[in-house]
Amino acid sequence: MSTRLIDITPVVSARIGVWPGDTPYTYKKNLAMADGAIIDLGEIHGTLHLGAHTDAPSHYGLDGETMEQRSLDRYYGPCEVLEVDVPRGERIRPNHLAQEPRSERVLFKTSSFPDPENFNEDFVAFSAELLDWLADRGVRLVGIDTPSADLFSDKVLESHQVLLRRDLAVLEGIVLKDVAPGNYLLIALPLKLEGADASPVRAALLPTD
Repeated sequence: MSTRLIDITPVVSARIGVWPGDTPYTYKKNLAMADGAIIDLGEIHGTLHLGAHTDAPSHYGLDGETMEQRSLDRYYGPCEVLEVDVPRGERIRPNHLAQEPRSERVLFKTSSFPDPENFNEDFVAFSAELLDWLADRGVRLVGIDTPSADLFSDKVLESHQVLLRRDLAVLEGIVLKDVAPGNYLLIALPLKLEGADASPVRAALLPTD
């Protein structure tokens, strides 16, 4: 087994793209050693849906679990990266997959959101059909290299509603451009944020093939 961790998290900075209308990331330094303080001390502000992140069910369900209530074992364990060839602005369907998933965690490489610092609206998303199909086969977590499980133009959030109904965990905003399809160990633990509808994660893969 390789011991080289593959970081699949974009850098969180003031340049990172956020959903139009959402709160951008800012970092403020309140104390600075350069100004004579004995430490550097800062604060951050921004949406919880920054870069690589996971949604809590409360993000799309009125009585859904909040972030601190989610089980950590969803976000750690064997996973499979699948690459799909789907036109921009369309949804992934079961027929787009070359094989059935062999893991409880499946990450989708779409290459449709290539630059986390430049938000493009024509990214690929999941279909409700795909998510039901995956859940029927024992999948517990899905991930995608785009900002959302749903298309930018979707006003009813059809895929998020399946995530809620089937109790699927989701990772959005991961970076898979340098990741080959195959089997990995996923580490993508969220923060234990009380009442929160999402949490950024530091997501990484350990090759197991």
